[in-house]
Amino acid sequence: MSQPTCPPAQIVADTIVRTVELGVRITDAALDGETTVVWCELITDGPDVCPGCGLVGVYRDSTERRVCDVPVVGHPLVLRVRVPRYRCVHDGCAREIFAHDSARLARPGASTTRRCADYVLRRLAIDKATVAAVARELGRSWDTVNSVAVAATEQLLLRAGPARLDGVQVIGVDEHKWAHVFGAAGDGFVTVITDLTEVVAGRGPARLLDVVADRSAAALKTWLDDRDQAFRDGVRVVAMDGFGGYKNAATDAVPDAVTVMDPFHVVALAGAKLDLCRQRVQQDTLGHRGRTGDPLYRARRTLRTRLALLTDRQRARLEAVFAADEHVAVEVTWWAYQQIIAAYADQNRQRGKTLLTAVINRLRTGLPAGLDELTTLGRTLHRRRNDVLAYFDHQASNGPTEAINGRLEALRRNALGFRNLLNYRIRSLLHCGALAL
Repeated sequence: MSQPTCPPAQIVADTIVRTVELGVRITDAALDGETTVVWCELITDGPDVCPGCGLVGVYRDSTERRVCDVPVVGHPLVLRVRVPRYRCVHDGCAREIFAHDSARLARPGASTTRRCADYVLRRLAIDKATVAAVARELGRSWDTVNSVAVAATEQLLLRAGPARLDGVQVIGVDEHKWAHVFGAAGDGFVTVITDLTEVVAGRGPARLLDVVADRSAAALKTWLDDRDQAFRDGVRVVAMDGFGGYKNAATDAVPDAVTVMDPFHVVALAGAKLDLCRQRVQQDTLGHRGRTGDPLYRARRTLRTRLALLTDRQRARLEAVFAADEHVAVEVTWWAYQQIIAAYADQNRQRGKTLLTAVINRLRTGLPAGLDELTTLGRTLHRRRNDVLAYFDHQASNGPTEAINGRLEALRRNALGFRNLLNYRIRSLLHCGALAL
């Protein structure tokens, strides 16, 4: 090992702050309130070459470049780097004076070091910190840190390139409300598109592919049309809720893919019809909305409980409700609701598919008068019959997409809301896009 050519204290300082990574060497340091100020000089092998003509310049003077670096022991750190300047002596060159290349330290014109961008990404994506918190740590403004995060995430996306979409066979589509302010574009809704391939294969979690403005057939179709043909040909399954616009968009853009209506939304639709039936019968029998002590109102949560999970007390309550002849419509609707749940819960896929097929057939053809809610449910399930039953063949659920929606809600709350959809998209992809940091 060669002997050090600089004082031991300088070596210790360079090692602790790891300034060698940036191509600079510490010469002095001081405290400025909460900020640590470190003076540095560029590590050079001699005069730099002129960017205009490529000839070695002649030393003229030096200038100071100030950049923000990653915090040290919880305090902001500012590097004041002495950058040599040279004079070009080539007569045919239009460049007279140029500074030594400091691109290793920071991008041209940037106020933060290159590794500062990595720090910002880790704090936002892994630690789930807010931009405001990171700005306090760095001693910079919110706008500066947000600009660093946006630029760094865009670089991650460019680095990943089209290969980021390779191997996507199952996608999930759902709406999401990102802006809760009056007058937001598209009423504040976006279309969330996720990759469910690893989930269906049992190999890993879902990941966010993109966030598209508006919740419409056009939003999804435009996004799919913008992808290359190889991607569209690779998509085999599209999982979604009951919104017909997404169904139409998927059918037009990826006609060979199977559309699957998510089980959660099917059960939720049946449960909503059960609530409507209960409320209608409540009005017909008592002439008012549910009140404390009304039998149907008291049983409203029990009616939505899965049959296998009912306690003895809940079963007795339901038996008392169903004993009244005027509640027969509620009982029939409840039984259809429970059969739909049982079909999805059956461990045997073929048996579950057969059971749900029988339920759809009965709701479509064999209903007596007075069951308006079940009649409407039957029409909907019959219209989306192939999508509903496709779940048993492909097991593609939109549940992981809903989970990502929940993570995006947490992101929005943590940030106290967003006003710019571009920032929201970038932050969403950083949080849920499985980008390689």
